[in-house]
Amino acid sequence: MIKLRYLILIMLTCCSQKLLAQAWGGGADQNDLSFGFLFSYVQSSYDIVKKPDWQIPFRDPQTGNAVSSYGKSISSPSAPGFAVGFITRYRLTEHLEARITPSLLFADRKVTYTYDIPEEAVTKPVQTTTVDFPLQLKLKSDRIANARVYLIGGLKYSQSIGSKKDPGNNIAPTERLLKNVKGYSSYEVGAGFDIYFEYFKLSPELKFSNSFTNMLVKDNTPYASPLSRLGLRTLMLSLIFE
Repeated sequence: MIKLRYLILIMLTCCSQKLLAQAWGGGADQNDLSFGFLFSYVQSSYDIVKKPDWQIPFRDPQTGNAVSSYGKSISSPSAPGFAVGFITRYRLTEHLEARITPSLLFADRKVTYTYDIPEEAVTKPVQTTTVDFPLQLKLKSDRIANARVYLIGGLKYSQSIGSKKDPGNNIAPTERLLKNVKGYSSYEVGAGFDIYFEYFKLSPELKFSNSFTNMLVKDNTPYASPLSRLGLRTLMLSLIFE
């Protein structure tokens, strides 16, 4: 009888610990629909495709004079930014979720041009504020204690809502801006892990996106003329709270 009592006590203790572990996370995974918010660090750069004659000096269309020397290289260094947003998730199965994460993104992009004249280099920043509308699927592993890992993939549409104005032909060609399209679509892939605390769930996540759209607005300027295509690459490290 005493052994039976000990056995029942051990079973009740184990069950209570399991139920407590499942309840951690504020019940985010127990509901079909839940909400949260996110903060992200962003790094952006361009995948550049140049024209065959990109090295030829650019000539001012009004005067016919060359305003640059022969090109040596065109590159895109990574530029930092940040994003804030909200998350809405819907549970499809025990291991699969659909989610949307509309975000406001503040990020610069850069293209650096070097020329034949020694030490002559020009960096053209593209400053934008963008609203992102991602639709993603989240594939989750089994939960072990208070953690689980997951993979994500999906599509995203982005719309620029703020950018620096180009004064047009009223200034010298070398002062013109490198312009991007206002709206574009991308694919996203990434991974992360859910950590369950007593009243909320925290999800560190690393995600990569690449645009389908050519980001370049084709202008007759020293900076757009040598380019055939600009593809936007973005690396995003996020902290998601649910």
